[in-house]
Amino acid sequence: MRIYGRTAAGEAVEEYTLTNAQGMEIKFITYGGILTEINAPDRRGRFVNVALGFDRLDKYEGEHPYFGAITGRYANRIAKATFDLDGKTYSLAANDGPNALHGGNIGFDRRIWSAREVEVTGSVAVELSYVSGDGEEGFPGRLDVSVTYSLTDTNELRIDYSTATDAPTVVNLTNHSYFNLMGEGEGVVDSHILTLNADEYIPTDATQIPTGEAAAVAGTPFDFRRPRVIGSGQRSAHPQIVMARGYDHTFVLKRDGLADGELGFAARLYEPGCGRVMEVWTSEPSIQFYAGNNLDATLAGASGRLYRQSDGLALETQHFPDSPNQPQFPSTVLRPGSRFQSSTVYRFSTD
Repeated sequence: MRIYGRTAAGEAVEEYTLTNAQGMEIKFITYGGILTEINAPDRRGRFVNVALGFDRLDKYEGEHPYFGAITGRYANRIAKATFDLDGKTYSLAANDGPNALHGGNIGFDRRIWSAREVEVTGSVAVELSYVSGDGEEGFPGRLDVSVTYSLTDTNELRIDYSTATDAPTVVNLTNHSYFNLMGEGEGVVDSHILTLNADEYIPTDATQIPTGEAAAVAGTPFDFRRPRVIGSGQRSAHPQIVMARGYDHTFVLKRDGLADGELGFAARLYEPGCGRVMEVWTSEPSIQFYAGNNLDATLAGASGRLYRQSDGLALETQHFPDSPNQPQFPSTVLRPGSRFQSSTVYRFSTD
């Protein structure tokens, strides 16, 4: 551990580095639980950072699209920044047009987390914890949150989420890392080949709120059931692609035969030039594939290069957007006496 820096308010921010027996290394900070670096090998054994982000704390304190951060209390969008729970209406910050996005104006991505090293068999691990007070960003109930980052000797980055509440509330957590398997600042991800374990995706309206239905991927640019080059569909004329300016959609993961909490295959990302592979396994019911559509050359990353559209992509494991307002979706309600628990593994290899 080292001190990464101090916030504008003078709070100390720590940086942790986890290294495994293979030489893989991840770095993260206690500001937002942000994963700042994921150093993974290519087919020749060369390590580079494959996560987009910055090299200074003040940049993370500024405006940015959630690079590497823990997002919550509610990852993704809630329509019209309101929801009803047990007969009461709760109002949230409308920080994405008319909707609430990723927990509000000061979500988990902008909080200082406490950290402690923990023992996990076969891994090096650090647990981050944060207490979100009743009414924070409009959400009811005190929420005790822990997020554990583990790095195994088989090049797996594992993220375990756990929360408890003292009053009924809604919870949806994810990590918002942007990946480029060629390396941070090394150009667009259009050449990456993606596989998604999903027969359906969730169409949205013009404000990216789900229409309430699940649509078949068959015969559309959303069909990643077999490996597909991302660039082949990123600029498709499909109305959903046009409306979102590229891929920014939730895919319904196939979980037949899996128990609650059991990890299932979600995605495989492959960059043929360098040979890096990243598989995603999760206990969550869906994954949001976002192809960096809104990166607009206003932010320079750690490499000093400006991030442009498709310079990175996110694969966010989570529950569905706007679930508090869509009772047909898997519930995100958490009640006292229960725990929200979720796990995701990013497994790095080469081909």
